[in-house]
Amino acid sequence: MSYQCVIIDDEPLARELLEGYLEKIPDFKLIASCSSAIEASGFLNKNKVDLLFLDIEMPVLKGTDFFKNLVHKPKVIFTTAYRDYAVDGFELNALDYLLKPIFFERFFSAIQKFLKQKQPNIEGQLAHTKLSKTSYLFVNKAKKQIKVVFDDILYIESLKDYIKIHFKEGEPLQVKESISAFEKRIDNRFIRLHRSYIVNSEKITAYTKNDVEIERLEIPIGNNYKDNMLPFLKSI
Repeated sequence: MSYQCVIIDDEPLARELLEGYLEKIPDFKLIASCSSAIEASGFLNKNKVDLLFLDIEMPVLKGTDFFKNLVHKPKVIFTTAYRDYAVDGFELNALDYLLKPIFFERFFSAIQKFLKQKQPNIEGQLAHTKLSKTSYLFVNKAKKQIKVVFDDILYIESLKDYIKIHFKEGEPLQVKESISAFEKRIDNRFIRLHRSYIVNSEKITAYTKNDVEIERLEIPIGNNYKDNMLPFLKSI
């Protein structure tokens, strides 16, 4: 069985992250990714949707107000950078409330809640959606597939169409791949904190509101990422 999903979020990076997560889960199909509630309204009226990932704080019309007025309400998982909306979300019978930055294991937990509602006797039958835990990947370099171990990575730097992977030891590895594409292939220990940087959160040794420190190197936190990053940094 395939479940039809829609993402509504005014932040392109937030939509991209959830799109990548959904690609990892069998039987969940993304049928629309919208930048506003207004954009999504017409689509939802014409299409059957099983699960909605809905941002709360959006221009023009908040996600909670939008959902209240839907005639046909799909199951909803609210996503937001603000803890204050949790009560509003659950009052609308939301399946879950995901606080940004959203990590894959937390996302996966929300998916399980959806499946348990759809199939009450699903315990013990989720083998096809188990989280695949890998510790490495292969990257293409000079027509050769090179193994990169996640634990060895300090951070990833974007250089337009290339990325540079920096390690604890040895020279950086430059690969022809976008940072957004690479982000979808790594696990949730890696955090995007700037349009040009992804860091291994396990390697962070210090931070301020403006940067994180890894191996005495200061890596900036982008202005568009600060609201999401600072709560996360305080939790590690």
